[in-house]
Amino acid sequence: MEYPDIDALPQALKDMLATHAPVNIYRMVMHSPGLAPGFFVMADAMFQANSLPPHLRELAILRVGYRYQAPYETHQHEIIAGYAGLSADAITAAATGNTDELPADEAAIITWSDRLLDNHTLSGSERDDALQILTVTQLADLVITVGFYQLVCNFLNTFEVTTEGEASHQS
Repeated sequence: MEYPDIDALPQALKDMLATHAPVNIYRMVMHSPGLAPGFFVMADAMFQANSLPPHLRELAILRVGYRYQAPYETHQHEIIAGYAGLSADAITAAATGNTDELPADEAAIITWSDRLLDNHTLSGSERDDALQILTVTQLADLVITVGFYQLVCNFLNTFEVTTEGEASHQS
């Protein structure tokens, strides 16, 4: 799919792009000029206001990306995961679902992410288990993170967004 003509966008959208990393997802989302501003707000909130520790946030995002078979997403967030301190074993676990070698909190994030992806909810006992490790705010942010990145992966896969032509930056 072709990227929108950035020069033809309203100035407010050009300004929004100028304040974010020059990555292809941000360019492609400009095909939705009415929703793009909200997308940027939510994407920014994932990093600036998410109460999950960064390594757990990235683990959940990577699990969604791998489950959705979204190579753009996993490529970008493997880079971010390294900055967030996620281990190579945890990144491998996000790809495979095998949590045997992970600390309990990381194994649990993968399990809960899978439950949200498969069942669209956590059962009462799963929610209770999560609240033994996470605060209620962190659990809420986990659910929102998994949901947001499902949207992102659907978008990336539908529009076949690749890293072609972009610098190696975070998204």
